[in-house]
Amino acid sequence: MNTLSETAPQPARSNGRVALFALSIALGMLGLGYASVPLYRIFCQVTGLNGTTQRVDAAQANAVAVTDKQMSIRFDANTAPGLAWDFKPENPTETVTIGARDMATFLAKNNSDKPITGTATFNVTPTQAGVYFSKVQCFCFTEQTLQPGEEVRMPVLFYVDPAIIDDPDTSDIEQITLSYTFYESKKG
Repeated sequence: MNTLSETAPQPARSNGRVALFALSIALGMLGLGYASVPLYRIFCQVTGLNGTTQRVDAAQANAVAVTDKQMSIRFDANTAPGLAWDFKPENPTETVTIGARDMATFLAKNNSDKPITGTATFNVTPTQAGVYFSKVQCFCFTEQTLQPGEEVRMPVLFYVDPAIIDDPDTSDIEQITLSYTFYESKKG
């Protein structure tokens, strides 16, 4: 009988360990759930996944070597349904020198009778070019508020990294499309 009484507490301790382990896994999964969006955004920015462009500062842009090769950049502008804005590129295409900084300008107009704050999402196609498309300054980095009837010019300062020429997956790309879609910002 001593053998049975000595083994009785063992399952209770074992069940406690299993419960603690299960709770730890559940809390870890919850934490990953909250961290997944920012981690995915960082991953896309680092790898250029899904046409995510790179964000660089002026010092990084100044360090890039300019080549003698050129590429066509096409600009695409859209608004989400229900956003009372006109939004378009000033020039739909430009030919740029790879490695040289260039600037594109987009025009936005609030057609409503109230102020509207919008935020832009962006990507490039072909998607494998995203890692080589670098933005130095962009209206898409912050929310934009337009007053009723207000029309603004919004610049994008960018360059195409010369490394695009040496990558076998991108060396034959002749045109990159930079696309923006404006959405009304959520309140609060």
